[in-house]
Amino acid sequence: MLRPKLPDVPTLPTTTVTPQQMQVPAPSAGRPLTPYVSAVAAVVVVGIVLTALLATVAISAVAVAIAAVVLRSLMNNAYKR
Repeated sequence: MLRPKLPDVPTLPTTTVTPQQMQVPAPSAGRPLTPYVSAVAAVVVVGIVLTALLATVAISAVAVAIAAVVLRSLMNNAYKR
């Protein structure tokens, strides 16, 4: 009967592995990162403060809106009596 013939597997050539040399990174020739760190910290602090102020304004607006609805309800009930 018909039998499928598998392809011949070629033998892999043997290769030698050469160890890689680790190089020590060269020191940075540019400016130190200290000014950038302080600038980033300042931007983060300003962002946190502005977010807190925005949240405070939003909470105050909701409180004023609730107070207005309660006062309006009380005034409407007073006129109906």
